[in-house]
Amino acid sequence: MTDELTPMLKQYTRIKERHRDSILFFRMGDFYEMFFEDAKTASAILDIALTSRDSTRKEDRIPMCGVPYHAARSYIAKLLRTGKTVAICEQVEDPRLAKGIVRREVVRVITPGTILEPELLDEDLNNFLAAMYICQNGIGVAFTDVSTGEFRATQRDGVNTGDLVVEELLRIGPSEFLFPASAMDSSLKARLDKNCPGIPLRPVEDWVFSLPEAVSLITSHYGLHSLTGLGLDEMPLATSAVGAIIHYLRETYRGSLQHLKRPAPFVRSEHMILDANTQRNLELVFTLRDKSKRGSLLGVLDSTVTSMGGRKLRAWITHPLMSVERIASRQHAVSALVDSNSLRLRIRNTLKDVHDIERLLGRISGPSANARDVVALKDSLLRIPFLEQALRESNADLLQSIGRSLDPLEQVTALIANALVDAPPASTTEGNIIRDGYSPELDSLRSMVRDGKDWIARLQKQEIRRTGINSLKVGYNKVFGYYIEVTKSNLSLVPPDYIRKQTLVNAERFITPELKERESAILGAEEKMTGLEAELFQALRKQVCAHGEQIQTNADLVAEADVLQSLAHVAATSDYCRPELTTSFGMEIEEGRHPVLEQLNLGQAFVPNDTHIGEESALMVITGPNMAGKSTYLRQVALIILMAQMGSFVPARRARIGVVDRIFTRVGASDNLVSGESTFMVEMNETANILNNATRASIIILDEIGRGTSTYDGMSIAWAVAEYIHNNVGAKTLFATHYHELTDLAKELKHVKNLNVAVREWNNQVVFLYKVVDGSSDHSYGIHVAKLAGLPSGVVARARQVLLDLEKANPRRRLRRNTDSSQLQLFAPVPQSVVEEELRNLDVNRFTPLEALAKLAELKRKIIH
Repeated sequence: MTDELTPMLKQYTRIKERHRDSILFFRMGDFYEMFFEDAKTASAILDIALTSRDSTRKEDRIPMCGVPYHAARSYIAKLLRTGKTVAICEQVEDPRLAKGIVRREVVRVITPGTILEPELLDEDLNNFLAAMYICQNGIGVAFTDVSTGEFRATQRDGVNTGDLVVEELLRIGPSEFLFPASAMDSSLKARLDKNCPGIPLRPVEDWVFSLPEAVSLITSHYGLHSLTGLGLDEMPLATSAVGAIIHYLRETYRGSLQHLKRPAPFVRSEHMILDANTQRNLELVFTLRDKSKRGSLLGVLDSTVTSMGGRKLRAWITHPLMSVERIASRQHAVSALVDSNSLRLRIRNTLKDVHDIERLLGRISGPSANARDVVALKDSLLRIPFLEQALRESNADLLQSIGRSLDPLEQVTALIANALVDAPPASTTEGNIIRDGYSPELDSLRSMVRDGKDWIARLQKQEIRRTGINSLKVGYNKVFGYYIEVTKSNLSLVPPDYIRKQTLVNAERFITPELKERESAILGAEEKMTGLEAELFQALRKQVCAHGEQIQTNADLVAEADVLQSLAHVAATSDYCRPELTTSFGMEIEEGRHPVLEQLNLGQAFVPNDTHIGEESALMVITGPNMAGKSTYLRQVALIILMAQMGSFVPARRARIGVVDRIFTRVGASDNLVSGESTFMVEMNETANILNNATRASIIILDEIGRGTSTYDGMSIAWAVAEYIHNNVGAKTLFATHYHELTDLAKELKHVKNLNVAVREWNNQVVFLYKVVDGSSDHSYGIHVAKLAGLPSGVVARARQVLLDLEKANPRRRLRRNTDSSQLQLFAPVPQSVVEEELRNLDVNRFTPLEALAKLAELKRKIIH
């Protein structure tokens, strides 16, 4: 079919052949066009018209669609959100100078994990590209954010590689995932579809992950002789994953990767581990209901001023520290800023003028940079001296260290200020971005253009005088160049040296030899001027990028200062305390509060609660009615621990917390219909994960176990789980339950303690006190909760009657419907018989054995008759 295509479509198919897996945006004038299957796919996703164009044979219509080039980014974003990749094919020569078909090349392949454009990114979220090398005994993990240059790697050993892959993907949350093509079997694919839906999966040829290839790519990219110094010497699997990412970026990015940081090994033991269930159940960075930041812990703690600070705060929340020393260092910095309101406000005001330095450098290093990005970088660097001065005045070592490490990079800001105008245009092809005086050659060309245009203005006045045509004007357009325009009513006055060029409805356009000569000089100078400005800008970019490492260091330090002031700002305005962190087992929290709920307008003050967990009370069984606050209490304890270990102050009057290695949560469950799992199976899977992975240094939050099956099965499982944690794991545990029988565990197990959420009964009403106290609850008050929820009064009244009946444990209870239409009765007791009434009234202590036998015979006769 290729022989039947037009020359342009032949060019398209040659380029498309090299980018089979991408939607090819083929530049044609002011549009990006798509053809064949790309057009069908894109038109459906983008909801744009699918048309067609002729081939060499009229019967062979070719599907096509297109989008305006100036609006392309919104369409590209839509394609990326569906996991597609987009190859941008540009015209790389001036159509006016082209001989035949305009030369075109793919200048960039945009994938979900390689986005640079700010309008396609969430400024508060990292956009990670992840790669994993998967083998029988473990996995190598690498991930990078091309927009910021962040690059991390780690290696995990274990035979259950499928579980490891899923856990790491959920931890990283990448926008795109690379893996060896041979590693994706049906089992792993099913796991990923179930647990990681929405992450674009990108199989890569196995040789890309080979260790020799990876070592060669890494050393050549960073200009090294070996991997020594990178920390990857003992991590061959991680090295393979790092190499795969560099290979993929070279294939797709098409710009300089100079800003890509050296891959930093990620040591899991340095951070508390938070699995996906825990992050979701505790609503750390988004809510379960609508996935928004508002209502999450991040929403409460985020008073950052910069986008860099917002991303780092998110990372601190999801990666709390294990080192007491590092936690104390952060706490001291937060404390200094809490104590000095003026210093905190100085830092906040300074940061307000700082742009996203990380992503600015990423764009300046890449193919889509413009002069406005460079000016924004300069303006941000000019704020560094003010931030440095403020931080040096603090008495906190960490803040002083940040201040000393900041580099104002005065030579860079001076270079940019001398080179670029203060407000350059968005496009680098429009000219007028280089400041006068920066380049003598450019100044000379500009003078020629200015002089030429002045000559044009003088020519117009001269010709008006010479011809006597007052309406004569000299104009310009891109098609005909410069011309002299005369209205038709004045054509009789046109001199003989005018050469007719164009006829309009009401006028004629002319040229003169002198005008054409001057036009050639002006346009030649403008063309040279545009080309020279582009060259000067590219040279400036390279000079700025040469300082990329220090610029990135500044960005990281600015982000850290921003997070610390944010934590201090929240602590100061929300009455938080500085917790004491220890390496001991126990935990004491006085008047702890839920950091999110206390911010909500609930119509009443939040009730604080104490928590005391030690060797003798490691497993707390918590009972109490629904809506009394059990779940809130569980979550608030977990959140306070997490906040403390990220270096934040906490919502409490006082807190002393032993560092934990993991927070496990089993909170609520729902059917997983896609994978065919019931609520109970989901619950059991989560519980199994906890029992198999928790350590004595962990804290376990269990909010009901066994609700998805029969009462006795559920109670038995809950009891056995509690025993196993107590006897085999030994972790600090908060176990909320409606199985009041579990309170008996405190009689049988040494380290179990009962707590309950207090309520008061008054005038046949239940008042929730939201106070956690010692001891167990003997009522669940479910009927009262049903009444609060708005169940019809008849249902509530009948429920009370049924409850009384059940509590009497009458074996002759049976199902029947009450004929009273005003009340729905499902479980009405059988009317009491004469024999039953007589038996109740007997005083058996007053009978002799002979009298008792006689009475028994009498009752038997009554039953028979």
